[in-house]
Amino acid sequence: MSVVHFIGGEKGGVGKSLVARVLAQYFIDHNLPFVGFDTDRSHGALLRYYGEFAAPAALDRYDSLDPVIEYALEQPERHILVDLAAQTQQSVSKWFDDSDVLGLAQESGIALTWWQVMDAGRDSVDLLRQWLDQFGGKLRLVIVLNEIRGERFELLEASGERQRAQALGAEIVSLRHLPDTIMQKIDQKDSSFWAAAHHPDRASIGLGILERQRVKVWLGRAYEEFDKVMR
Repeated sequence: MSVVHFIGGEKGGVGKSLVARVLAQYFIDHNLPFVGFDTDRSHGALLRYYGEFAAPAALDRYDSLDPVIEYALEQPERHILVDLAAQTQQSVSKWFDDSDVLGLAQESGIALTWWQVMDAGRDSVDLLRQWLDQFGGKLRLVIVLNEIRGERFELLEASGERQRAQALGAEIVSLRHLPDTIMQKIDQKDSSFWAAAHHPDRASIGLGILERQRVKVWLGRAYEEFDKVMR
């Protein structure tokens, strides 16, 4: 069975592309065949860091995401990773509705998972509420609490939306904090997370031995979280 992973959250800056990158590295490190589709025209992280696995999919036409389903049908037993740019959920929702993607996926044995990436702000809570109003109970949901964008999620807890989501079958994972200076060094060198964790050449990667160790620990904790929901 192919599994399509939509990395959403709608709001810019919550860390959607970061989650997509970590998932890409997870698939590589676990020898899971996958292909990525990058919908960001200007800051395509999958194309930048994992270009050998990714293709562009700008959402400028009604059929822009058709290759996602076609690939899932043609290449069973693969993971398909779709990194959604900010403010694209309306286009994706229209594509779901006009093509009955949920119905086709069920008939064809394609599993669909939506990863809702959240920071600690009010906007992320409101966007989760909107998503649940539209898709709650219809589509598998994994909520990613991105601690790199805020470690305290009291607004989510107080809103009742986490409890509502879990009642509808949602799963929760956390992406732990990684120091900004380390992430900036990784991005400056256009490094994959594997290279950041394992490459011994400081001149090439820009990270010292303890910084590489922190990346390795952080990545291992992220993998433990993903293991909980990866099936």
